[in-house]
Amino acid sequence: MNKIKLIFFAISIFAITGLNAQSNKLFKKKIFVNKQSDTLLYRTLYPLIKFEDCNKKDKKYPLVIFLHGAGERGNDNEKQLIHGVKTFTKSENRIKFPCFVIAPQCPEGKRWVEVSWSLSKHTMPENPSEPLQLTMELIDEYCKNYPIDTTRIYVTGLSMGGFGTWDLISRQPQKFAAAVPICGGGDEKQASKLKNIPIWAFHGGRDKVVKTFRTRNMIKTIKKAGGKPKYTEFPRLGHFSWKAAYQTKGLLKWMFSKSIKN
Repeated sequence: MNKIKLIFFAISIFAITGLNAQSNKLFKKKIFVNKQSDTLLYRTLYPLIKFEDCNKKDKKYPLVIFLHGAGERGNDNEKQLIHGVKTFTKSENRIKFPCFVIAPQCPEGKRWVEVSWSLSKHTMPENPSEPLQLTMELIDEYCKNYPIDTTRIYVTGLSMGGFGTWDLISRQPQKFAAAVPICGGGDEKQASKLKNIPIWAFHGGRDKVVKTFRTRNMIKTIKKAGGKPKYTEFPRLGHFSWKAAYQTKGLLKWMFSKSIKN
């Protein structure tokens, strides 16, 4: 490796470390405990409040749920911040789109949806997985205790979290104003429930971990049911398509423009 390459390598490592440090600093460590004493580790980002809004007691903010992938499972309450979620810590995004963000961590050995990711299709389990059930309870808790605009709750997730995103909106379609599932898969039989939810899905065209047609088929069946989901496929990318997805121009503007019509 020549001197120039070493310099660029060092800069890249420094940038990644800096971004991780920034995310770890801005996302506060929390533990949710429900009435049955079950626990869920999570990190939360608070909205960057504008000066003119400081004294507005009735001011409310959107809530974003971020579901990480399989590699970020654990009990350190840190790894879930490695991928994707850093887009919400960028200064320009915090200024343009002030919001609450919840990033729960799924324990090792469990999944947001208890199904195999290699299947060609699956049927949504009768009950949500334990981590997803706790996440649903956490959302309700936040809506009670924080100034949340309940007409603007969004969910996004990658890989295992993409499965979780499809599952969550299928179980509670009335709760979410928009969803951004990335390289995941859902139960196509739930399409009729999802036709009224603004969805922008992403997948890599060369994904060998979660077959690309899992997202293609969800989009197809939702459209057939009368919905108008958006779909972006990256022809040259494999499974690690989330970086490109979260960098897609206009994604956050599109998501935060959506609200549930009362």
